[in-house]
Amino acid sequence: MRPSNHQLKGTKPPRPNNWPAVVRRIWNYMDGNKGLLVMVVLMVIGSSALGLLGPYLIGQTIDMYIVPLKTDGLAVQLLLLIIVYAGYSLATWLQNFWMAGIAQQAVYRMRVQLFEHFQKLPISFFDKRQHGELMSRVTNDMDNVSQTLNSSVIQILSSLLTLAGTVILMLILSPVLTALSMVIIPLMVFGMKWITSRTGKKFKEQQKHLGSLNGYIEETFSGQKIVKAFSQEERVTEEFLDRSAKLREAGFWAQTYSGFIPKLMNVLNNLSFAIIAAAGGYMAIKGYITIGTIVIFIEYSRQFTRPLNDLANQFNTILSAVAGAERVFEILDEKEEEQKEQIPLSSGITEGDVAFRDVSFGYDDDHLILKDISFHASKGDMVAFVGATGAGKTTIINLLSRFYDPSAGTIQIDGQEITKISRPDLRKNMGFVLQDPFLFEGTIRENIRYGRLHASDQEVEEAAKQANAHSFIMRLPKKYETVLKQDGSGISQGQKQLLSIARAMLADPVLLILDEATSSIDTITELKIQDALKHLMKGRTSFVIAHRLNTIQQADQIIVLDRGRIVENGTHEQLLSNEGAYYSLYQSLEDIS
Repeated sequence: MRPSNHQLKGTKPPRPNNWPAVVRRIWNYMDGNKGLLVMVVLMVIGSSALGLLGPYLIGQTIDMYIVPLKTDGLAVQLLLLIIVYAGYSLATWLQNFWMAGIAQQAVYRMRVQLFEHFQKLPISFFDKRQHGELMSRVTNDMDNVSQTLNSSVIQILSSLLTLAGTVILMLILSPVLTALSMVIIPLMVFGMKWITSRTGKKFKEQQKHLGSLNGYIEETFSGQKIVKAFSQEERVTEEFLDRSAKLREAGFWAQTYSGFIPKLMNVLNNLSFAIIAAAGGYMAIKGYITIGTIVIFIEYSRQFTRPLNDLANQFNTILSAVAGAERVFEILDEKEEEQKEQIPLSSGITEGDVAFRDVSFGYDDDHLILKDISFHASKGDMVAFVGATGAGKTTIINLLSRFYDPSAGTIQIDGQEITKISRPDLRKNMGFVLQDPFLFEGTIRENIRYGRLHASDQEVEEAAKQANAHSFIMRLPKKYETVLKQDGSGISQGQKQLLSIARAMLADPVLLILDEATSSIDTITELKIQDALKHLMKGRTSFVIAHRLNTIQQADQIIVLDRGRIVENGTHEQLLSNEGAYYSLYQSLEDIS
């Protein structure tokens, strides 16, 4: 389903607790099944009508056949009753069957749109959010919406129709008894208002704490080795208990307040029954109404309070679903990555000539990370960035990759401003080999092919050979079809890195980003990786974040950063002869070694 105009134009999302607007947005996702929705409505109308007809026929049977002890025609009347209740059951089954399909289609569209929207959000969005909390919105919150659409929509429509029909028939049968049965309505309205004013807030709190707990669990499981390495099991357990306690507290009050509704409705149902039984019995004795009418009326009075009870219960379900949907729409209303591109990149990046001109950048307006950065990298150059943690090395790479755009200044590739190059066009010409390689769950062949999805098996294996990964792959039981677990667990860190290099080779990029790919590798594997990287960098413009200076001595240009500024720039020999910041850094590392 296409995003709504509200989403496309970036207008303000519905305010928190604006549940009618949220319900309207959910309803829009069912537009594609209008034909089935009409059939569902017809079945609901049919089942409601048959549900009202049944008690009326029972009352008729009592007055016409039971009280006068008449059997002639009774069989026909009973057959009619069977047909009515069989039709009621069939209509109910059809409406539930069709509505389940509509609901699942709607939730499917919503879930797909949410996931697609995640792919269009900027990296800054994910930097500020817990991954587990985002996962909770795709799973728990969407499940809430799904359950509500499956049951609540039909239940509400059916309850409203039954309620309206019941009131009309009750008035026809006995206006006096109808008026007496309405005595409970003010009590019901007051009680519902008191309960629902509290349940909405508590359900929203419950979803919030559930997302927070899921985020913490995901983070803890991902970092389980660190937790155990630093003996922090007790601390993370205490934090888990604290978050669980908040969820338990919110869930307790949400369920407690919502649990008042059926209890209140039962009390009022029994009160209504007592009033009708007493008044109806008196009126029957006086001859104002028949016994059959009393039976009909008692059944209708129950049908009058049952829809109210159902509506009250469904209101709680809807509140929970709206709280979940609100969190989903909150993500859908997040701004996508800005598209400033004006000129399509038809010829692609061919040279890899990169220039930073007076580039400044800050993650917020008050704090600049980079200040007036200028340098030029020609085709095939290897450019290395060195400096202390926080100097701005990774930020430069993030700007070059367009994960962020500069606050000031320009970046040019092949003479064209980077903001005029679409992100997909830019990134398909870039290869990444990071310090901590990420592999997906799947076969080794699939992980390498991630660099170019349409590559042949032969091309995949050739890339692995160039990356010095082929030999260890062939020693595995299933070779290229060996299935890796999530994040590549089951093979060594060095082998993961060789696979990530093979993936980059298969992509055949013009620009190459290296984040010190050998910083945590044994010596033998390091030599293999360095050999593979030399082959990978040949003829490509490479940008290296260096943690060890011995790996960048052959760089065409070494840029020394300090607090977001370039303090030195030159080759290894030039910088050593200058005896400046690079020289001091080099000497300090020599002393340590």
